[in-house]
Amino acid sequence: MKSTAAWIGQVISWLVIFAVLAVLAVCVLIPRLGGGTPYTILTGSMSSSYPPGTLVVTKPVAINQVNIGDVITFQVETGKPTVVTHRVIGTTVAKDGTPRLITKGDSNASPDADLVQAAQIKGTMWYAVPVLGRANVLLDKSQHQVVAIAVGSGLLLYAAFMLVSAASDTRSAKTSRRRAARQKGEVSA
Repeated sequence: MKSTAAWIGQVISWLVIFAVLAVLAVCVLIPRLGGGTPYTILTGSMSSSYPPGTLVVTKPVAINQVNIGDVITFQVETGKPTVVTHRVIGTTVAKDGTPRLITKGDSNASPDADLVQAAQIKGTMWYAVPVLGRANVLLDKSQHQVVAIAVGSGLLLYAAFMLVSAASDTRSAKTSRRRAARQKGEVSA
């Protein structure tokens, strides 16, 4: 019979495995399978709703599908990598007849100075998870996949080790019982 400490250690090990798998699923797997992209809130402009360090996953959307009140991630300048995540507070039409969005950070006093055009929109918020963005910031996109594969492989190897260990413990226990029974003369060889 296992000692209480060994049993507690095994339970904690499995809880850690499931927690790491859940974090990987939220940060990497679900966005990739669902067509989303993870971003991290870095500033306090949305802190009343999404504090810095929040992981925000967005899904691509056309400008005509964006509604007032939606949280969107958009490029600060068309074609540039820098993005911002703010709430849509209004819509308008440019002189050329194309739709534009008026955005504002929830914690900002005034709307953003520039209107958002269709080419700048990366997507609307699908879901957000506080704090997980901090882990997302530490890795660039190519490192996400490497870390996910490494951690997943490590967890699978650990699970295999635990299964083999449990099977050998069971086998050892059966062998010990047979030896004890033979010594008592209960089982013939």
